[in-house]
Amino acid sequence: MSLFCRHNRFQADCPICSKGTVLDQGSGARRRSASGTRRGRARPPAAPAVTGPYGSAGPYSDDHGSYEVRLERVPGGLRLGAWAAGALRRSAPVLAEEDLPQLVRSAVERGALDPGDALLAAVAEGPPAEGRSPGRAGELRDELRLERLEDARVRIARWVMRPGRGWELQEAPVMLPGARYAEALASGAAAGSRPS
Repeated sequence: MSLFCRHNRFQADCPICSKGTVLDQGSGARRRSASGTRRGRARPPAAPAVTGPYGSAGPYSDDHGSYEVRLERVPGGLRLGAWAAGALRRSAPVLAEEDLPQLVRSAVERGALDPGDALLAAVAEGPPAEGRSPGRAGELRDELRLERLEDARVRIARWVMRPGRGWELQEAPVMLPGARYAEALASGAAAGSRPS
């Protein structure tokens, strides 16, 4: 009998082939931990919060309480999200229009963005109007949109084109490459500088 399994591992070390056998190292621990838990519905484990260098603006308040908006470096790009009580909210970030340049500058100061980043140049061009950065989310078209709201506030959010339903707002933090944010802000600043 071979010591190697079909996954090219020692049979005793393979988590697939040793499952449910005497070689399964985790089965005893799973049985003990399952019997030691309290009865009722188990809570799912909390997702680990990835926090890197970030710039922030706020505090702001809405119907759900007080929050701040952070632009932070995360693996794969930048995340723009609203944070309340140390937790990331599941909503599209909304902030005061006048705080947008300060948010980007604070991200540069804290090391989340490079001083020569295109995003810094985009906010320096002037007050943004509504801007867009088109892209793709798998087979679907998406846009990163900078939208003006009432009370001199802006929302920066992803919109996805669903076939048969049209554009839908994604109520979630925005995580995209920095170039997409710069493109949306630059197109908004260009639109804001055009004579009406």
